[in-house]
Parts: sequence; structure tokens; C-alpha cells
Amino acid sequence: MTRPRFHLAIPVRDLEAARMFYLTHLGCGLGRESTRWIDFDFFGHQVTVHLAEDEEGPVATNPVDGHAVPARHFGLILDLPRWEDLRDRLKAAEAPFLIEPHERFPGTRGAQHTLFVLDPSGNGLEFKAFADESMIFDRTGFEGASA
Repeated sequence: MTRPRFHLAIPVRDLEAARMFYLTHLGCGLGRESTRWIDFDFFGHQVTVHLAEDEEGPVATNPVDGHAVPARHFGLILDLPRWEDLRDRLKAAEAPFLIEPHERFPGTRGAQHTLFVLDPSGNGLEFKAFADESMIFDRTGFEGASA
């Protein structure tokens, strides 16, 4: 293995709806599965959805650059062309954007393209792209919260 890969397990209420979303909307590959869970190749990482029929409730949010960002979310930082491809794919699929694609913190060193979607069980996913990847963890001149 040339790089670490993350594994993330999340609850879903409907395995078939999750299968459709992750395969069709996000273009993930299909891994192993059982009657209660499915593994997906999430851009080279392993995301497992576990059936949890009773998992519901509102997710807390925090204000970030004028948007209510779900406190519980996950996602990836992509290069800009791949982010734009995913944005276009999600728009074409009429995916439910929680936060529409836009540039966050424009004109700052930490400027980034971002979008949030919800999977069918309400799990928040964020996809970002930085024009300059060296800014991902840069704190210079930044006052505020980042998600």
C-alpha cells in the first residue's frame, strides 16, 4: 500500500437507496456486501454503509462562511478538475445539495470550492478543491472557522 486509506462506517436506513446514491450519483465502485452492509470504493478509500433502520434525528450545524454546515459530515479534497466533474455529475443526477457548489472564503489564502450533498439517509458529504493544495492546512492570516 503506497498511501494510507481511510475506512469509514456510517449508518443508513435503506441499503438499496444507499447503493443507488453511492454507485450512480458519486460513481463509487462496489466492494463486498451482505444483507446488512455494503462496502464502497470511495475514491480509493473504503466507506461501509451499515443498515440502521432506527438511526434518525436532526444533525447539529455550525455557521461557516454564511452556511449551516452539518457538524457530522465527511468527504474528500479533490483537485479542481475532478471536483468540477463531480459537481457536474451531481447536478446532472439532480442530487440533493445541502449547500450548493460555490467558492468559500473567496479572495483569501484559504479560498476553496466546496459543495455538500446528503445521501438518502441524511449523511452529509462535503467535497472540496483548493487552487493551491499548500493552503489546505495553512493558518496564515485566517480568522474564522473552517469545516
